[in-house]
Amino acid sequence: MSKKLLFIVNPRAGKTKSRAPLFDAAAVYSEAGYLISIHNTRRRGDATRIAERLGAEFDLVVCHGGDGTLNETVNGQMRLPAESRPQVSYLPGGSTNDFAASLSISPEPAVAAQSAMRLRPRALDVGRFGRRHFVYVASFGAFTKASYSVPQDVKNVFGHFAYILEGVRDLDTLRPYRMKLTADGEVFDGEYLFGAVSNSTSIAGMMKLSPEDVSFDDGVFELLLVPVPTTGVQLQALTRALMYQEYGDSEGLIFRHVKHVTAETEENIPWTLDGEFVPGAPKIEISIEENGIEMLL
Repeated sequence: MSKKLLFIVNPRAGKTKSRAPLFDAAAVYSEAGYLISIHNTRRRGDATRIAERLGAEFDLVVCHGGDGTLNETVNGQMRLPAESRPQVSYLPGGSTNDFAASLSISPEPAVAAQSAMRLRPRALDVGRFGRRHFVYVASFGAFTKASYSVPQDVKNVFGHFAYILEGVRDLDTLRPYRMKLTADGEVFDGEYLFGAVSNSTSIAGMMKLSPEDVSFDDGVFELLLVPVPTTGVQLQALTRALMYQEYGDSEGLIFRHVKHVTAETEENIPWTLDGEFVPGAPKIEISIEENGIEMLL
């Protein structure tokens, strides 16, 4: 009896519109014994709706697109009972693909498919942000706006460079955000230029964490906060940390491994989940669902 594969494809993601690489990947799955059902997304939220409505009927759900498509697919999966969630696989086709970079998933669909068919499944933690889920990062502040404000067509043409351009342009409006964060009982109350609760070695395509600091199934997130420097020494420490990516040992940054974060603010601070905009709220609970999904990588 053939296994069943749900193939969710975002046709707008990525620089190339050729379907040939996807046909090559589909051939790999077919040779592995899967009967494939392909569904294209047409608007935001489609991947979530498809994964939730059809996911339980399949043995494997494969999504092709950017990190936003993966986020939507996983959100659909997480709406299913744990015992009904099929395995997931990801063929990155976006412009930055932070999550794929963290897990060394090939940008070539056929190569990524071949790897997924060879390796054993891997359980991965999933974040919860209020009522929504995220795969690898919830962030606010500097450069996060670039993730969701760059038009898709610009991303397709310029790729990662488009995020850098937008981020530099956003420096004119760079401002601190007043926030109180309680992380596993430890309180951080101050003004921050940037903050992230992540499960990734790459954030916004620009900030890199050491693989030694990140494990995808250890039941904890990495909390990274960039406070507003108030002295020359703090500014120097912050600049060095960002330049040399020394987040864990810097006096200019706050870096912790945490299970739960409560973010409280008096203003409406926008957030991004896996690069997609979500509105803020006065109080947000961020938690982790250990081994929330099982991925073929």
